[in-house]
Amino acid sequence: MTTPRTAVSYQSALVILVPEAEAVVGRLRQRYDPSAAVGMPAHITLNYPFLSGEPVNAATIDQLRALFSRFPPLRFSLVEVRQFFDTVYLAPHPDAPFMGLIQAVVAQYPQSPPYGGLFAEVVPHLSLAQSENTAELELVLREFAPGSEGRLPINGFAREVWLMDNQKGRWEKRLAFRLGPPTPG
Repeated sequence: MTTPRTAVSYQSALVILVPEAEAVVGRLRQRYDPSAAVGMPAHITLNYPFLSGEPVNAATIDQLRALFSRFPPLRFSLVEVRQFFDTVYLAPHPDAPFMGLIQAVVAQYPQSPPYGGLFAEVVPHLSLAQSENTAELELVLREFAPGSEGRLPINGFAREVWLMDNQKGRWEKRLAFRLGPPTPG
């Protein structure tokens, strides 16, 4: 996920946080991922910008809670470093559960396609670096490879989807939506 260079009064995103990756990717992301510099932890984006420019209301929160409760928690691994366009990223395996979540959000909110509809295909990923400078991306790949040796795959377990927003100028956790049915009691 990128943070646009133009000022927007309100943005939100639906993400799966991956705290298991922070020790391996945190410093690199702080240096090369603009979203990390403004508070976004290591994550896999499901939808950004979510309902662009609109604050998320109570009805939408209820809809999201119901939507995500239909999906089980996810076990996954971040298995390899890849690159597309201006992004170096870690690829999750399996990626089908992430695609299912992405597609379910788009089906519920067709007015809010991932990345504003810029890409025909959305690839689930955990961004390490974003740059229009090809040499900088190559440097990131060279810098990350030695430091990740023996540290990949990173195993993750997602129990929730987070609604993040930047209402205060930095990305902050707003609300978590549990994956799977609510536990009794």
